[in-house]
Amino acid sequence: MIAINNLTFEIGARALYDEANWHIKPGEKIGLIGANGTGKTTLLKLIVGDYTPTSGSISKSKDLTIGYLNQDLLSYASEKSILHVAMEAFERQNQLHTEIENLLKKLETDYSEDLLNKLSDKQHEFESLDGYNIEYKAHEILAGLGFTEEDTHRKLSTFSGGWRMRVMLAKILLQAPDILLLDEPTNHLDLPSIQWLEEYLRNFEGAIVIVSHDRWFLDKVINRTVESRKGKLTVYAGNYTFYLEEKALREEIQRGEYKNQQAKIKQEERLIERFRAKASKAKMAQSRIKMLEKMDRVDDVDDDNPTVNFTFKFSKQSGRNVVNIEDLSKSYPNLQILSHSDAVIEKGDKIALIGANGRGKSTLLRIIAGTDHEFTGKADTGYNVTKTFFAQHQLESLHLDNEILAELQAFAPRHTETELRSILGSFLFTGDDVFKKIRVLSGGEKSRVALAKALTADANFLILDEPTNHLDMQSVNILIQALQQYEGTVIAVSHDRHFLANIANKIWFIEDQKIKEYPGTYVEYEEWMAKRKVQPKAAASAPKKEEKKEAPKQQQPSEDKSKQLKKLNSDLQKMEDQIAALEKEVKQYEEKLADPAVFNDQAKLADTNSGYQQKQNQLKLLQQQWETLAEQIMELEA
Repeated sequence: MIAINNLTFEIGARALYDEANWHIKPGEKIGLIGANGTGKTTLLKLIVGDYTPTSGSISKSKDLTIGYLNQDLLSYASEKSILHVAMEAFERQNQLHTEIENLLKKLETDYSEDLLNKLSDKQHEFESLDGYNIEYKAHEILAGLGFTEEDTHRKLSTFSGGWRMRVMLAKILLQAPDILLLDEPTNHLDLPSIQWLEEYLRNFEGAIVIVSHDRWFLDKVINRTVESRKGKLTVYAGNYTFYLEEKALREEIQRGEYKNQQAKIKQEERLIERFRAKASKAKMAQSRIKMLEKMDRVDDVDDDNPTVNFTFKFSKQSGRNVVNIEDLSKSYPNLQILSHSDAVIEKGDKIALIGANGRGKSTLLRIIAGTDHEFTGKADTGYNVTKTFFAQHQLESLHLDNEILAELQAFAPRHTETELRSILGSFLFTGDDVFKKIRVLSGGEKSRVALAKALTADANFLILDEPTNHLDMQSVNILIQALQQYEGTVIAVSHDRHFLANIANKIWFIEDQKIKEYPGTYVEYEEWMAKRKVQPKAAASAPKKEEKKEAPKQQQPSEDKSKQLKKLNSDLQKMEDQIAALEKEVKQYEEKLADPAVFNDQAKLADTNSGYQQKQNQLKLLQQQWETLAEQIMELEA
C-alpha cells in the first residue's frame, strides 16, 4: 500500500528522519510510537503529502484512499448540523441524491424516456453504493462516539473543540478509506467511546496507523508496532505489550554484544600498547590499530525507562476519614447529576472516578476540592486533611512572567533545586527548558507545569482531573511510580486505563444519580462489569417455557435487604480491620527477617520464617474471604 524508502527529513540542521524505511501492507493495524519530538505526527504529514521529504521516497498504491485525523481539525467550523457534517463523508452518494431529486422534479412535467433512463441509472448507482443506509450509518457512528439523537440536529459550532473532533472522527470513519491515519484519536473521548472505537477499529477491514500515548488502547487494537527513534523506524510484529517484551530481549542481546566488544577492544588496545615500542612487532601493532578503526562499533543501550527519583513530602498525616459525603444532591438546569448520594473517602484510598462524559465526574471533583459550593447535603473534609487540586483550569493560576523552575521554587520552597529539576525532567522539561518563561509555553506545556506544581504541594490528599493529558508514555509511567509510592490519599479522573489500572485500589462511578463504589482494582472492576452486563442479557434470553416451570421467587422486602446490607458492611469493616492488623504483623516479620541478628542465627531465622509464612497464609485467606463478601455486597447493591 505505502512504501517508505530511505526517507530523510530535515528541520533546519536537525535530521528528524535519516534514511528510514517502512512498508505498510493491506489490513495491518499499526501503532506508531516514540517519545515526544521524534517525528510521529510529522511522518503522518509526510505520508499524506503535507510535507515533502528532504530525500528518499514515499510511494502509494494507485487510487489509495486515506482518512487522516489530526489535531488541526479542532479548528474546523460549520453552521451545519453535526449529522450533515458527518454525512459529508458520502460525497458521491450525496451528489447522486441531489441529481435524483432534480430528475424527479423534472419528471413532474417531462415524461421522456431519456429522463426515465437517467433516473433509473442514478437510482441503480445510488443503491449499489448503499445510499439508502448512509443516514443510518451516520447515526450509528455518532451514537458510538457519545452523541444523542437530539445532539445530531445541533450545529457543529455549538459544540466544544473536543466534541467537534469527535464529529470529524465520525466523518473519517464513515468514509471507510483504504487506510486510516489517526493522530491521538482518544484524546477527546471518554471511556465508553474509547471502548466503542476499539471494537470498531478491530473490525475495520482497511489498514490503520495510530499515534497514541494510550497503551491500553494500542494493545486492544494493533497487531504491529513501529518505533520512531533516532531517525529510524523499527518494526515489531505484535501489539504494544509484545513490543516492550521484544525490545527488552533485543536490548539484552545488544547489551551483551556491547560488553563483549568492549572487552575485545580493551584486549586489543593492551596488545597494541605492549608491542608498539618493539620494532619487531610494530607491523603487527599497526595492523591491529587499523582493524580497530574499521570495526563496526556496537552502541550501548540507552535507558528509555527512567525511574522516579523524587519523593512526595507532606508535613502532617490526615485523620482516617478524608472526605464524608452525605445526602449530596447537585443539578444544573435540565440535568440532575447527583441525588441524595452518600460516600466516604478514607485515608490511603486511591480512587479512580470513571464513566462517560456528562455524568458529573469533574463536578464531583470540584465539590470534593471545595471549589463548587452550589449543592445540597454535605461534603465535609476530615481532620488534618490538606488538599491540592489539579485540573485544566489550574493553568490560570500560573504566573506567566515566571520561569518554569522559579514557578515551582516559589510554590514549594521545601524542595531542593535538584528535586524540582527531577520532577520537571519527568514532565519533559530538561536542561535549559526549565528557564523558559511560562507565557511562551503551549497549552500542553502549561498543563505539564501545573501538574508538576501540584505534585510538589505539601498535601496529603491529591485531587487529579485528567492528569495524563499531554503526557507521553514515559511521563505517564513516572506519574504512576510517583503515585504508587505516595502515602497519602488520591482521587483521579482519567480515561487512561493503564494509569487507572496501576494506581487505583477502589473504583467510583456515578449511576442512577448515586456515587457507586467497587472495592477493587480497575481490571477487577472491568471483569465485574462484563459479568454484570451479561447476566441481565442471559436472563432476558432464557426460554419462556423454562421460566414457567420454575417456581416464582419471592421478592425480598427492601427492609430485609437493607438490614442484610448493613450486617454485611459491618462484617466487611471488621474484616478490613483484621487485614490491616495482619498486614502490620507481616511487616514486622519482614523487618525481623532483614535484621542481621536474625538471619545470622539459624534457629531464630527458622522460627521467624515459620511465623512469617503462617501470618502470610492467614492474610491470604482473609483477603479471599473479603473479596467474596465484597462481591455479595455489590450484587445486593446492583
